[in-house]
Amino acid sequence: MVRVSCLRPSFLRASRNRARWVQPLAHRPWSSSTATATSPDSLGADSPTPTKPDHRKLASQQQLYITSKYTPGSPMFLPHGTRIFNKIVNYLRSQYLKYGFDEVITPTIYKKSLWEKSGHWENYKDDMYEVKGRGASGIKEGVQIGEDEQYGLKPMNCPGHCLMFQAQNVSYRELPVRYADFSPLHRNEVSGALSGLTRVRKFHQDDGHIFCRASQIQTEIVYTLQFLKEVLKKFNLANYDLVLSTRPMEEYIGMIEEWDRAEEALRTALDKNREPWSVSEGDGAFYGPKIDVILKDPSGKRHQTGTIQLDFQLPQRFGLQYEIPILDPETGRLLHHEVARPVLIHRALIGSIERFLALLIENYDGRWPLWLAPRPLIFIPVNNSPSVLDLINSTISTKKLQESFEGQVKIDSSQRSLPKRISDAKISHYAIIAIVGDREAKRGTFSIDVTGLSADEQKAAREWLWDRQEKAALESEQLVKPCYTRQDWRSIEVTADELAGLLGHLGH
Repeated sequence: MVRVSCLRPSFLRASRNRARWVQPLAHRPWSSSTATATSPDSLGADSPTPTKPDHRKLASQQQLYITSKYTPGSPMFLPHGTRIFNKIVNYLRSQYLKYGFDEVITPTIYKKSLWEKSGHWENYKDDMYEVKGRGASGIKEGVQIGEDEQYGLKPMNCPGHCLMFQAQNVSYRELPVRYADFSPLHRNEVSGALSGLTRVRKFHQDDGHIFCRASQIQTEIVYTLQFLKEVLKKFNLANYDLVLSTRPMEEYIGMIEEWDRAEEALRTALDKNREPWSVSEGDGAFYGPKIDVILKDPSGKRHQTGTIQLDFQLPQRFGLQYEIPILDPETGRLLHHEVARPVLIHRALIGSIERFLALLIENYDGRWPLWLAPRPLIFIPVNNSPSVLDLINSTISTKKLQESFEGQVKIDSSQRSLPKRISDAKISHYAIIAIVGDREAKRGTFSIDVTGLSADEQKAAREWLWDRQEKAALESEQLVKPCYTRQDWRSIEVTADELAGLLGHLGH
């Protein structure tokens, strides 16, 4: 049975410089000073305007990543930041199975001759890191042929994926071939442009490349746009713009006729997608036109994240081909094979994972959906009596918690005061705080606070627990009027099974 803690009304504590909105964690003698937060609704007209979320400050508070003067533009993810990063990547990997992508692993360093072949050395050299290998000083004796070449850290994966496709003897029946790659990329950004996670030099991308027949272009791009819509909905980022970027005026490779054909293919796919889109003339990549995905952060600034690019040039430069069987029209017997050139679609749904993470931090204002939360759940015992600790340990060891949050659930049984421990848990942005004392231990329940969840999930938790209460009351034929509404509650008492059920409901 769900037991609701009746809540006292909110009250103001005023001082000369500020007003604080205080909401008790639960109607308990120890709860009146446990939680404080600023509420815009309760502030006076002269109160300062709330500051816009800054992912750098929030990430520092939550200990997500650090930067170092020894590696500018290359963030170093701490354990909690790595946890979120891996959850994003693992979600995308699960979707790759659904959308037919095979993940691959490729080198970080390639010879200059590869970048010359792809056109990157000519058009992208200033943004690449050059690397010297053995023999680069000009020594010829005792080194392998070509070791005196310059090398380059890869700024993108497409040349490597072209090498992989080229090494296969691909038949037309095997197309489309879809490669996905999360390996790190390096781009030599100007130091003055570096900023947090939004502009970096070393990053990871949900990079994908689709090799297909010309007749498959429309289907693949429409399919990719559907994939994009599903991914952004998962992260509650459904508000985005699609922009078609066309041939640059000067720096581009290939024939204008090929560019026109590629742009027309993207226009047709966008029309079939039945969503608004616009055109940005001359902003295409040097090797082909593209569809850019533009997201807005809470301050209204626009960020280019995902991209879908159509490329007729790289398959030609690498001599990529697939086999087409030629059959006898009368007997149907195989006469011989001919070859045709595939089309390449570059695809990244969220783009740089680092930049995407910065947008998520600010969009959620540090309050994560449960499935992404680096600190999903903390248990705070009122005391360390055996009955209290046994209830906590038995709940943590349940199958549901182990499957969803293994190693991520914490117990704060330190000797500090209870209000201090609750306050620290809120500052650390734990998604759910579960309090248990002797009274709860006797009933096998917890008083939980879910205000650390994102706004949408607070609402989802409220609805789910409300429905459970109504159902339990009906089944027991004891319909009791609740002492809170769907909109105003903050803390609720639940059993261990109900807590596990809520975690399962929100975690998926």
